Amino acid sequence: MRLRPRHLRSRLTLWYVAMLASLLVLAWGSTCALLFWQLRTQLDHFAVQEIETVEGLFYFTPDGQLHMREDYHNHPESKDVIERYLEVLTTDGTVVFRNERLGNRSLDGATFSGEGIGGYSQRTSQLSDGTPVRLVSRVHVLEGRRLLIRLAHSEEPLLSRMKDLLLASLLVLPVVLAAAGLAGYTLARRALAPIEQMARRAQEITPERLDARLPNDYTDDELRQLAGVFNGTLARLETAFEQLRRFTADASHELRTPLAMIRSVGEVGLQKDGTRADYRDMVGSMLEEVNRLTSLIDNLLTISRADSGHIQLHRGVVPVLALAREAAAIFEILIEEKALQVTVEGEESPQVEGDYVFLRQAFVNVLHNAIKYSPVGGAIHVRVQRADGNQVLTEIEDNGPGIPLEDQPKIFDRFYRVDKARWRESGGAGLGLSIVKWTVEAHGGAVTLESKPTEGCTFRISLPSAPG
Repeated sequence: MRLRPRHLRSRLTLWYVAMLASLLVLAWGSTCALLFWQLRTQLDHFAVQEIETVEGLFYFTPDGQLHMREDYHNHPESKDVIERYLEVLTTDGTVVFRNERLGNRSLDGATFSGEGIGGYSQRTSQLSDGTPVRLVSRVHVLEGRRLLIRLAHSEEPLLSRMKDLLLASLLVLPVVLAAAGLAGYTLARRALAPIEQMARRAQEITPERLDARLPNDYTDDELRQLAGVFNGTLARLETAFEQLRRFTADASHELRTPLAMIRSVGEVGLQKDGTRADYRDMVGSMLEEVNRLTSLIDNLLTISRADSGHIQLHRGVVPVLALAREAAAIFEILIEEKALQVTVEGEESPQVEGDYVFLRQAFVNVLHNAIKYSPVGGAIHVRVQRADGNQVLTEIEDNGPGIPLEDQPKIFDRFYRVDKARWRESGGAGLGLSIVKWTVEAHGGAVTLESKPTEGCTFRISLPSAPG
């Protein structure tokens, strides 16, 4: 059996009604308690006044009996007496007077120590027949004799009025709660209507419709913030899906091309009878494509592991200038072939804390990019220096053709190549600079590009300096 309402608006309404009922009961109880206390205080005030009145009406007869004057009922101040019970006792507890209303009933029984001495003793009590009363007592000296005067008012009219108030409240409370529940349900439904609209729109969003967005035309409140956050998440998902589709398509294309080359070379070799030299050329061509394919797969695996967070960086202290020199030494043969002038200079002391292997690969990728696109006889300058904010800055500058302004924002994207027509000649797949960007950012740094067409490129790699 399901007791919890299914819809949030129903639960909100129930919570609202329950809270309102609790507050109403609390307010009603506090009001009744305050009212009862005020009315009982008035009874005490009346009883005190009436004791002061009756004190002047008592007298002793010659035989020692206590009586009240006959003109009591005509006394001007006695007209305000309501539901009064009167009893007079001696100091030893002997009853010497009871009025007609009290009759033979006892008013609170025996006396207690200090009752009525030095002021008025006020308390709630009961008659011997169980009638609830509010009792006030005081010691009075009459003709040299100490008497204890007790005067009480019945609390039955007060309790009766409180019961009437309770009954009226019990009749009115369900009506008020029903009206409040209806109003609360209407307000909750209206307040949750935008969320229901957002839920319906969210159900329409599929991998093929990631460009759809939740309605965000509400006022500047929490719903607008929620829609904005959700739309931001959708935008990131759309970007991620688009990158994944593009990455899959580009990777498929890049893998298919060398495989097709290997297949075509093999088929040509099988279709004709060639010399030993011809077959050597074919095998060499196939091995060249295999090398390109192996490099591409290695880069794809590196990017895949980086995206999944499975790469563990083995950090250590790395001298940056020595790292740059080692990266440049790898390309000595290529530098000699193109007659390039490569200079590596800067401060010896700058060090960074990072993974030597990945940092070395980042420097190698940037230098390789500079060497590939530098003209024959060109110059490449590598400078290492300390920068502001406890950073180590490495600048790699070449005098190649540069990168057009429209291509610069995309230069670190995967599989992006500026000169798509000549990519096979350079041997690249457009993954080197994206690996550089990931490596530098994984070490808490940043890589930027400054380039003007025909004036070369300057890559700046900024890394946090090692502590100490």
